[in-house]
Amino acid sequence: MTLQLNLCQGGVMNSTVFRDVSLLIARLGLGVIFIAHGWQKFSTWGIDGTQAAFAGMDVPLADVSAIVAATIELVGGIALLVGFATRVAGVLLFLNMLGAFFIVHVGNGIFVGDGGYELVLALGVASLLIAGVGAGRFSVDAVVGKRSRVLSAS
Repeated sequence: MTLQLNLCQGGVMNSTVFRDVSLLIARLGLGVIFIAHGWQKFSTWGIDGTQAAFAGMDVPLADVSAIVAATIELVGGIALLVGFATRVAGVLLFLNMLGAFFIVHVGNGIFVGDGGYELVLALGVASLLIAGVGAGRFSVDAVVGKRSRVLSAS
């Protein structure tokens, strides 16, 4: 009980280092997943294959939607990975997953094995969380933010 209280009340769990390391790990994990999915759409399936798959799932404007989704996932994933424009990337990735949730997955139940929404839900809410709290200290955003604050103070 004492150990738990020390960890949670003013201890490790409340430290800014823990927060920033947690954000870094979350960004890295999300970034890798989104990069893989974006790369898959561009390279593994090819954009033509992705467009055909989107059309088969009745995605509106499948030709354009496939390019937009692949670009958001690849570029947004890279942005999360390095922590650059993280809030914008998080919002765009959330909206991308929101579209996938409603257009493709919601009617299939929760489990991904059945074509369900558990993966897009997890990726979407995690992206929204990153958009809400920012990249943390270990990011390009933090370095650029410090630099711009120093320049504006001069």
